[in-house]
Amino acid sequence: MTGTHDTPTPLLEFRNVSVIKGEKTVLDRISITIREGEHLAILGPNGAGKSSFIRAITREYYPVVQDGDVTFRIWGRDVWHVSDLRSLLGIVSNELQHTFTRNLSGREVVLSGFFASVGLFTHEVTGEMEEKTDEILSFLDISHLADRPMTLMSTGEARRFLIGRALVHKPRALVLDEPAGSLDLHALHLLRKTLRKIARAGTGIILVTHSLPDIIPEVSRVILMKDGTFWKDGPKGAILTSRNIGELFAIPVEVKEEGGYYYATGY
Repeated sequence: MTGTHDTPTPLLEFRNVSVIKGEKTVLDRISITIREGEHLAILGPNGAGKSSFIRAITREYYPVVQDGDVTFRIWGRDVWHVSDLRSLLGIVSNELQHTFTRNLSGREVVLSGFFASVGLFTHEVTGEMEEKTDEILSFLDISHLADRPMTLMSTGEARRFLIGRALVHKPRALVLDEPAGSLDLHALHLLRKTLRKIARAGTGIILVTHSLPDIIPEVSRVILMKDGTFWKDGPKGAILTSRNIGELFAIPVEVKEEGGYYYATGY
């Protein structure tokens, strides 16, 4: 899919998008363009509107009608059937993990990604799907856990199977909502390795988090979000400064970079 003069169509184009839930404006005239294959992170405190932004991407939320032009496009299209859109996006969230905390094997969870279902039910699993599932299990180094029920997995193990479920249908982008939540240090280490491997393999990553160290080195662009707005947007090194992060979280901090990761200290 291409745009004018062979310019690739952006993954996403939002202009002046506002979303109101109840009496609260959860997204306030946000504008953003995300390129195909881009790795970016959206960082902000709890309540900043990060999850609402993801719900706008997945068409769970729609913008309100207001004065001025509103652009609400994904891959150049304004209108999507939700099932078609979700076949192009891989979504991983804590909410999804809660949904899959049931007596399903890891393999079943990954296979369910072909059907956007919770479990396989009466869906017909083809040999090609089995083969692709095996490839994903191997790619994520979780083949040895494939027969274990999700209820008997650690949080980190289950998270990697949900990533496998998101990847099995070859999405054009992977969207991660607070992927490191509830993970211990070992699980966090494995998650980082997994995300870096996915990024290097060419799948675009949209990482939404409130934690600075979640941002893997492959992410080149960072957006700081607060009060339903995109407050800062730019190259990672220019955005992740002590002044910006201190103001974003309303605390004095010192931001340091080590091995491609950023950390905040002094608070």
